[in-house]
Amino acid sequence: MEIKYKPQMPVSPRPIVMIGAGGIVKGAHLPAYRKAGWKVYGIYDVQRDKAAELAATFGIRHIFDSLEQAARESPAGAVFDVAVPASKLIEVLRYLPDGAVVMMQKPMGENIDEAREILKLCREKRFIAAVNFQMRFIPAVVAAKNIIDAGFIGELHDMEIRMNIFHPWNLWEFLFHIPRMEMLYHSIHYMDLLRYFFGNPVKVYAKTLKHPKMMQLASTRSVILLDYDNIIKAHINTNHGHEFGMKYQDSFIKFEGTEGAIRTTLGLNINYPDGVDDTFEYCLLREGVPPEWTSVHIPESWFPDAFVGSMANLLCFAEGSTPVLINHVDSAFQTMQVVEAAYLSSDSGGTVIDYLDRPA
Repeated sequence: MEIKYKPQMPVSPRPIVMIGAGGIVKGAHLPAYRKAGWKVYGIYDVQRDKAAELAATFGIRHIFDSLEQAARESPAGAVFDVAVPASKLIEVLRYLPDGAVVMMQKPMGENIDEAREILKLCREKRFIAAVNFQMRFIPAVVAAKNIIDAGFIGELHDMEIRMNIFHPWNLWEFLFHIPRMEMLYHSIHYMDLLRYFFGNPVKVYAKTLKHPKMMQLASTRSVILLDYDNIIKAHINTNHGHEFGMKYQDSFIKFEGTEGAIRTTLGLNINYPDGVDDTFEYCLLREGVPPEWTSVHIPESWFPDAFVGSMANLLCFAEGSTPVLINHVDSAFQTMQVVEAAYLSSDSGGTVIDYLDRPA
């Protein structure tokens, strides 16, 4: 079986203008675009020294002093890659020219009201807009999607996403003291991925929790179940406080179908940001043959390759070489609706048990 994991690439890539110069830009966006051979025309950040540092590292010729200048002096047809905290998205989008091509870093605002305002703004300004849910473009996920769509594992009915890791949240100072954290900034990826494979759930059951050693963060652990019907099981289990070495750390996605299964580990999350190697395995049922797992080496990973895939799809859609914008802002808004439902579920709690004393 041929394992296909590479994205479609644009014929005529547009110049990219980077809005934001934080860690994710340094570690993923700009390395991805350099790897793909795309030109980053200019960069802006409220901290000009950070923009200047990345400009020097990645050979970016233009450093903008304001959003107004970035919007005014960017070349016609440029793609604006906006990687700022979610609370700043609306402010940035208002400066961008009507009809612009825009990639926004997730999440799509800090709550459903902001997401709704972002969606309205994108429509009013006629943006070709995507939200960078780049997990859909992890090479191993692309490979799994191609295998599943081809029918090799039969009917997909079970997805499990498990993260039992020790995450260095100190790398993102803005995450401290905000009212929503783990599900909005991390598990949102996994909820979006379940939507990508199964569509929109009917209901969501969730509980998100603090960690006793990370009390300044709103939450760092979550259990989330997306409810589709009585057949599909789609759930997420995250714990970012497993500080007991790497032996029992987990970071995997499991797919089960009626005729086979796929399991891939996402090594980036283990010992982040250095990570470990990814793995990709599949098992196909054959009559009269004991189940066996086949390992496949996929030489590309989440960072930076998924960021290549996400931007490539936007570039292809903007030039007309593909009819589907996979991370369209409309789809991203539906993911935000699922996230909102997860928080409402977590806040409302479970069914209270009325315990009775045992009879005498």
